[in-house]
Amino acid sequence: MKQITVISGKGGTGKTSFVAAFAGLAENAVLADCDVDAADLHLIFNPTVLETQEFMSGYQVRFDPEKCSACGECVPVCRFRAVTLHDDSLLPLFDPFACEGCGCCVDICPTGALILEDRKSGEMYVSDTRFGPMVHARLDVGESSSGKLVSMVRTRSREIAEQEHRDLILIDGSPGVGCPVIASLNGVDTALIVTEPTVSGLHDLQRVTELCRHFQIPTSVIVNKFDLNAEMASQIESYSDGQDMICLGRIAFDPLFVKSMAASKTVVEFAGQSKTAERLQAIWVKLVSEL
Repeated sequence: MKQITVISGKGGTGKTSFVAAFAGLAENAVLADCDVDAADLHLIFNPTVLETQEFMSGYQVRFDPEKCSACGECVPVCRFRAVTLHDDSLLPLFDPFACEGCGCCVDICPTGALILEDRKSGEMYVSDTRFGPMVHARLDVGESSSGKLVSMVRTRSREIAEQEHRDLILIDGSPGVGCPVIASLNGVDTALIVTEPTVSGLHDLQRVTELCRHFQIPTSVIVNKFDLNAEMASQIESYSDGQDMICLGRIAFDPLFVKSMAASKTVVEFAGQSKTAERLQAIWVKLVSEL
């Protein structure tokens, strides 16, 4: 089984649009949307959810007012002001949104009115799409530990690939160089970086290239919307050559991407005879050959 992760140094480069197009071109693949902080691959695929699993990460405190003796010992130990005392209230006031789940108040409470519990931070889904099985997830608003959720998505993807004898896992990674990106890259066979011809695009490409180099992952590049700044696109290609990265191709700015997404289709499905679709097909052939 081979694994391909498509990443970008920043959001908005077209990464997910390319993953969707490649999903339509791939054969016998499992799709994994590891951009759990802002998952959107499902918007194109309209998946049918088959399994739902809660993602538990960290802890939260539950306050039981019936056990509280109003001693107030919990108030000074809470650094996040989740427990406060007011003159017009006999019992402490507990704010679950301010609580960080450190457990200090639980340790000091003499009556057991504060209970430390596992915290639900999101959900993971296994779905059926027109291109095969997809594992995706949603991190709850304001929650952290997205890297842990990414690892959970990837583990389930591998299980499905083994059970159904799939020979490829196509991963839509997170933008940037943080923890979820590292979790998306761990152990993959190749990484494809989608960049755009801007100064910040080149800078972000350099950062994510260093990350891939650190983990010794073979890497290739696509320059999206290259015709908006042909000179900068050439600089990106020169940088890629200097880093021994293969530039698989250039994609011009094309409104077909927006139109296809509005129709909940990939650009290859929506306009298979267009130059953009033909270039994406050629890039996919090159990418697979690199495996």
